[in-house]
Formats: sequence, C-alpha cells, structure tokens
Amino acid sequence: MPGQPQQGAEDSDLLSELHAQIGGKLAQQGHRYTSGRQDLVEVLALTGQPVTLPDIVAADPKLAQSSAYRNLDVLVRCGVIRRIKAGGDHAYFELAEPLLGHHHHLICISCGSIEDIHFDSEVEHMVDKSLSEIAAQTGFTPTQHSLDLHGHCADC
Repeated sequence: MPGQPQQGAEDSDLLSELHAQIGGKLAQQGHRYTSGRQDLVEVLALTGQPVTLPDIVAADPKLAQSSAYRNLDVLVRCGVIRRIKAGGDHAYFELAEPLLGHHHHLICISCGSIEDIHFDSEVEHMVDKSLSEIAAQTGFTPTQHSLDLHGHCADC
C-alpha cells in the first residue's frame, strides 16, 4: 500500500528527532546516549503507554534486564523518562512529559494497569488554576502538576 512506507518514514523522522532531543539533554548533564539507552527510548516511544521493565525487556530481547534497569535509572534522573509507581510488584516507565506531552493517568489498584488520559484545555486550565490558588495559600510555588487517579479498571 502506498501509505505504509510514508508512515514508516514519519516514524523514523519522529524517532530521529526524539533521539536528538534526548541526546542533547543527556549531554548537558554529562551522560552519553548509548545504544542501549536509545533502544530503551525506542521501546517506550513505540509502545506509547507506560510499561514495566519486564515489558520493556520482552519488547526488545537484546536488552539485558540489569543494564536496562541501570539505564532507566539514568534516564529517569535526567528527566527523560518518568517512573510511575502504581503499587504492586513493578514500577511503570514512560517518556517524560516534555517529550510525550502533558497528560494524566488512571491507575488500577487491582491489576496495575495504567491508562493515559488527556483533559481538554478548559479542564486543564481549571485544574492548574485551582492548584495554583491552593498552593498560593501556603506560600508554595508550583512548577507543574500531575494527576493520577487510583481505582478499579473496567476489567477488574
């Protein structure tokens, strides 16, 4: 089909741009953007949802779990990847908001599944304003917010 090669080219361009951004961010903080780190980022980018370390290793068998874990730690500390604690046995990982875009999560406390949710701009503005007002009452200066709703998914 004629549309498929073009989509692959778009994906490739987006990954190239993502790698350039992350490589620059790591370099600013004195870290190298190794092939193992690039592979981790590609798994997260192509998955498009929060995943656990076992999910990451299963998605790319050339990633060793021990080195993947160490690389995830560096990428989290550099602000490239976000660690989400959902309870249960494993943390989930996703690309950080500056790369992925602002969003929130629905976290199932039974099975641990995580679903990304996006508010429309009006709701997001209202949440931001309300949180800023609450923070101002205590002298707190917010820089960002994240909202994770914990409960039970439809399957549970």
